[in-house]
Amino acid sequence: MKLSRRTKAIAAIAGAASFALIATGCAAGDDSGSEAADGPIELTVATFNNFGYTDELLQEYMDEHPNVTIVHNIAAESGDARANYFQKLGKGGLADVEAVEIDWFAEAMQYSDLLAEAPDSVKGRWLDWKEAAATDADGRLIGFGTDIGPQGICYRSDLFEAAGLPSDREGVADLFDGDWENFLDVADQYREATGKPMIDSANSVLQGIVNQIEYTYTEPDGTVIATTNPEVENAYKLVTERAIPNSAYSGQWSDDWFASMANGEFATMLCPGWMLGVISGSAADVDGWDIADVFPNGGGNWGGSYLTVPADGENVEAALELADWLTSPETQMKAFANAGTFPSQVDALEGDELAGATNEYFNDAPTGEILSHRAASVTVAPYKDADYFKYHDALQNAVNRVFDGSEDEQSSWNTWVAEVEAF
Repeated sequence: MKLSRRTKAIAAIAGAASFALIATGCAAGDDSGSEAADGPIELTVATFNNFGYTDELLQEYMDEHPNVTIVHNIAAESGDARANYFQKLGKGGLADVEAVEIDWFAEAMQYSDLLAEAPDSVKGRWLDWKEAAATDADGRLIGFGTDIGPQGICYRSDLFEAAGLPSDREGVADLFDGDWENFLDVADQYREATGKPMIDSANSVLQGIVNQIEYTYTEPDGTVIATTNPEVENAYKLVTERAIPNSAYSGQWSDDWFASMANGEFATMLCPGWMLGVISGSAADVDGWDIADVFPNGGGNWGGSYLTVPADGENVEAALELADWLTSPETQMKAFANAGTFPSQVDALEGDELAGATNEYFNDAPTGEILSHRAASVTVAPYKDADYFKYHDALQNAVNRVFDGSEDEQSSWNTWVAEVEAF
């Protein structure tokens, strides 16, 4: 499979957007057992960032279901989607199919009774841990797994070369082969050579480190360890002391951050598969981006989402059918081609198509092989309960305060401790 250089991520990176895709009715599919055969149906799908659900992809479904119109609403980032989701869940007003990000999926699982159960026919298609996380205490599968987020390092080969650093994939992999201190040592070298930060954002480094910690903020018995966990405190100190001076931004998803992928303000990003589409969509005319088969301290998984179907929707059965199709092995491979969202379906992961996938934009990188290797390098799946998001969001805000100078490192940590104790 050859992934086209032509970006299909523009709608996702332009901020909150929505577009309606009208069925042409020219290619009837097999509608047996589907509500789509009963009459005209409008199905809304709500996602964020870039799931790889392009207008062309969704049109394929409508061609197979000529009475269905799909309206795709795209939030600018996960936090916006989360706020809308929990404001409306169980009260009406959500989309027929709603995407949920892994960091707040445990919150959604508290309300699994408000979500429709996936049919038995789809069970067993995903990686075991991916499906288990979406199965409630009553054995109901209420989430259709989309992608997982094994991480490599995306980098600007032209900027590395100008800084006197290795610029080929193998050389960059050797350069970053080591722990987080080594990663930040290279960042120091880059800054000394260029006068510019190497890293896109300090909080992306925090995310990468935290995703390698099994128990971060709470333990399975409910014990809150957030402020007493030495691994969390060490991560915070490493980020505030060493990552901040080497980072262009505190966090991601701002307009300036998007623009900087093209203007060379930074040279590296910690890169889960889904980030490939974000980069190519933001810097379509830049030739220097590449991806190396390496990650600080071994391996890490960032992100990966689910599609859920609110049980109070007007077209629940049709929505379940659409969620099934959007997360099938075949569609996951198409989404991977569109946006780099790495499949979670076993059949897709084991197929020759993924193994041979390359990405023209990233200098013809063998992204299927690289991300498969990165997935195999992941050794920790962090424990995330319903409170994970709020603790992590507060810690990111602590990094933000140090970055913008509103508080020093210790004061901002103390503020975070007080916030956690007040939750």
